[in-house]
Amino acid sequence: MASSTSFSSLFIFSATALLVFSSIAEAYTNSGFILTLVNNCPFTVWPGIQPNAGHPVLEKGGFALNSLTHRSFPAPTQHWSGRIWARTGCTYNRGSFYCTTGDCGHRLECNGNGGATPATLAQFVLHHGHNDFSSYGVSLVDGFNVPMTVTPHEGKGVCPVVGCRANLLATCPPRLQVRSPAGHGPVVACKSGCEAFGTDELCCRNHYNSPQTCRASSFSEFFKHACPATFTYAHDSPTLMHECSSPRELKVIFCH
Repeated sequence: MASSTSFSSLFIFSATALLVFSSIAEAYTNSGFILTLVNNCPFTVWPGIQPNAGHPVLEKGGFALNSLTHRSFPAPTQHWSGRIWARTGCTYNRGSFYCTTGDCGHRLECNGNGGATPATLAQFVLHHGHNDFSSYGVSLVDGFNVPMTVTPHEGKGVCPVVGCRANLLATCPPRLQVRSPAGHGPVVACKSGCEAFGTDELCCRNHYNSPQTCRASSFSEFFKHACPATFTYAHDSPTLMHECSSPRELKVIFCH
């Protein structure tokens, strides 16, 4: 049998380890900066989160978010960049998970995988520059599937609400429409001109891959007219990416 001295030492060690662990966890969760995802859509969405190369996956990369609910989690405490989007029409079928839009390799938790286009994207670069900037923007470069905005709270400097509140599924040009079931089902997404036609000019590839040669098209102008505070083609104005200093929260709202 262990002596009372040994037991006391073990108890003190365990208590100290628990205290250290709790302090680390508290420091992480009380960093003062959170990300919140809000689902205002009248249906469940499955947010996807993809980090850029070299950055950690947040919240395992995806989860279900019921209508009129939200989920908050600590933002990274170090420099981080990546994107968030909504997956829609997700189902389990014969052990396989599949989403009608934004699918990330038939997984509930994307775990670093990107989403299938077309999808509305929120893009972020957190903790950069001399004033702890968090940059954010909403992109329709890869098309549209749900309205989305990004709202900062308690930041300093230029911290506007940006995004696309319009439901572009109702006005999407026929040549850009994605229907499910294909052909006769309702419109579930709206393609970019690049995805619909695949030309170098619309995709800003090869000769057209520069700010001088990559230009807006009639297709990108459809998105821009409805949602001017979004990126709509590859070399759209970089001023659409806003730099907000030390916000306490960045809130992504689906169907704002």
